[in-house]
Amino acid sequence: MKVFLMYKNRDFDIEEKLPINEAELIQDLELNTLLNAMANNDKFLFDVIKKAILLCFKNDIDTILYRQDIFKDCLKNPLIIKEIYELAVEAIEREKKVYFGFLSRYPDVILSRSIEVLQLFLEILKKLRSIALENLDKFQSDGFKRFFLMLKQELTDDYFLVIQNHLKELKFNNGVLISAELGEANKGVNYILRKQIKKNTGWVKNLFLTKSPSYTFFISDRDESGARALSELRDKGTNLVANALAQSTDHILSFFNMVRIELAFYIGCLNLFDTLTKINEPLSFPIPTSINTRKHSFKGLYDICLALTMKKEIIGNDLDADNKELFIITGANQGGKSTFLRSIGLSQLMMQCGMFVPAEHFSSNICDNLFTHYKRKEDSTMKSGKLDEELSRMSDIINNITTNSIILFNESFAATNEREGSEIARQIISALLEKHIKIFFVTHLYEFASSFYNKNLENAIFLRAQRQQDGSRTFKITEGEPLQTSYGEDLYKSIFNEK
Repeated sequence: MKVFLMYKNRDFDIEEKLPINEAELIQDLELNTLLNAMANNDKFLFDVIKKAILLCFKNDIDTILYRQDIFKDCLKNPLIIKEIYELAVEAIEREKKVYFGFLSRYPDVILSRSIEVLQLFLEILKKLRSIALENLDKFQSDGFKRFFLMLKQELTDDYFLVIQNHLKELKFNNGVLISAELGEANKGVNYILRKQIKKNTGWVKNLFLTKSPSYTFFISDRDESGARALSELRDKGTNLVANALAQSTDHILSFFNMVRIELAFYIGCLNLFDTLTKINEPLSFPIPTSINTRKHSFKGLYDICLALTMKKEIIGNDLDADNKELFIITGANQGGKSTFLRSIGLSQLMMQCGMFVPAEHFSSNICDNLFTHYKRKEDSTMKSGKLDEELSRMSDIINNITTNSIILFNESFAATNEREGSEIARQIISALLEKHIKIFFVTHLYEFASSFYNKNLENAIFLRAQRQQDGSRTFKITEGEPLQTSYGEDLYKSIFNEK
């Protein structure tokens, strides 16, 4: 049985290796804030969602839309989804409690444990089948329709009847029938467990039936060696069936594990959706476009992590920037530039893993990978200067970045003077543009920003954090040419006037 709720034709691999820039993405995009909101203090949910989000760059458009449709079904039927998830968790937790024989090497013990585990699995599988039969018509996505049809077709009444009969026989209430052959030195070989034939004839006929010759021997109650030998014979006969039944229980357990893993992603999405709905934030399903296009348009895009932290509505931004590869963002200090940059990165991750996004409308091309290059605070343990550290991180990115990636710069190369920082940034950005990498660059380096502005590049757009005449910030990002000032004087006045 296959779940296939994350991909159309394969399981979600929870053991898959995360991208090399995992730590940078988590730090720079404050991803833990998003993960904690989705996990709701559940470590298992946290780990699965983290994997799903950070492995999103391997997803194509079909996978993104496939997950979107599945989550739309989750939104319509949240209680059913949670019930299925809880059943999977119940099966896994109850199996763990059957300790008897868990690590045993004795076939008889393994068999007894497997029978007990399979009995409890059948109980939960019957509940799953009932949910499928009762709710199949309520789901529209290809993923859930396939999942419920699979449960309906494979978990039939005949299936449960056959399993119950087998389990009843495997308890060997009437003893064990084993055949064997004599091998070298008259040692027993080829031990085979035989099915006992049920005779339905009456007792009168049984009385006069011709029976095959048989011999009976008894072991004394005090004959420990004889009892041990008989037990070994039984183990040899039941070894194959014990292993087969253990493999069957492992197969069903792996099914429950996969149900839990793949539904964990959608449970996290439901948790996040409920949280954001309560603070009245807009949400929408994004429209992904081909990796070879250059698309970035949205309305009301906001930083979801800021909304989760502030627990109130956040000012959103609008943009229509098709066929653009370079986005340079300048403007007033504390005007919302870094927040805007973070919203770009988070929305890209959320879109590519099949989630909704924090916007009224959002459309973007998918990308090969997402990299961040943010300024870092002073670190007393650094063995070199800040500029060396920035260039070292930039070198690591260059060694791993590919065409069709997105990279976010936040006040990079400002650790040196204006002229040197601008020249370093200009050369790096020019090289990245030649490889058709999409770039978002927040900067106070006027010389750098103006040099690209003066080129009148068709694939570049310049954005600026708004500032009112009185120096107040609107936290809106709009199109505008770079200015020589970041209005640091506004901050000076606001701080010292208050004192």
